[in-house]
Amino acid sequence: MEKLENIVYFLYNSMYLNITNTCPNACDFCIRNKTDSINETNLWLKREPETGEIISAIKDPGSYEEVVFCGYGEPLVRLDTVIGVCTYLRQYKVPIRINTNGLANLIHNKNIVPQLISLVDYISISLNAESAEKYNKVCYSKFGLDAFPAMLEFTRLCRDSFVSPEKGRFVKYPVTLTVVDLPQIDLAACEKIAQELNVPLRVRNFLPKGYN
Repeated sequence: MEKLENIVYFLYNSMYLNITNTCPNACDFCIRNKTDSINETNLWLKREPETGEIISAIKDPGSYEEVVFCGYGEPLVRLDTVIGVCTYLRQYKVPIRINTNGLANLIHNKNIVPQLISLVDYISISLNAESAEKYNKVCYSKFGLDAFPAMLEFTRLCRDSFVSPEKGRFVKYPVTLTVVDLPQIDLAACEKIAQELNVPLRVRNFLPKGYN
């Protein structure tokens, strides 16, 4: 089996895990439409790495500020792999974040949030638009108009589940929504949605040429 060299990459002082190219969305603004690489690491996987390969690539993550599941696909497509890797990571005192499109419950046809709450510290969910119709126009989800409400429901489920002081891992804002500042997106309406959900909204800059 050919060894993969692009499972792990780094931004600032965070370790990122690239575990799949598969995604149910085909977003206009996705950086994988602009470049194959981030920080000179080509993120197009020739195959999906096995759990053991990912763990071997991680080695000791303790010197990093966080470990982030975020590559050129939707990490929660590979739920069992995410769970296996997070179980390994829990022996280190390093926060774990998942960047997700929030469609995992549609992908797996069940509520997967209970499987994550003891393993993950932060969930960053891509809001992407202010309505189902706009979301469909910019994200081209295979789930069509069902994607946007499913993403909002996933956000609610995470919001209600991820504050876990009894586990000794309480974080003030464990769930965040994000949106890219595209000209066709109503950022004020997105902020209102975030306020109604009682979660913070982070506006991400559109990078026409991807990361340098």
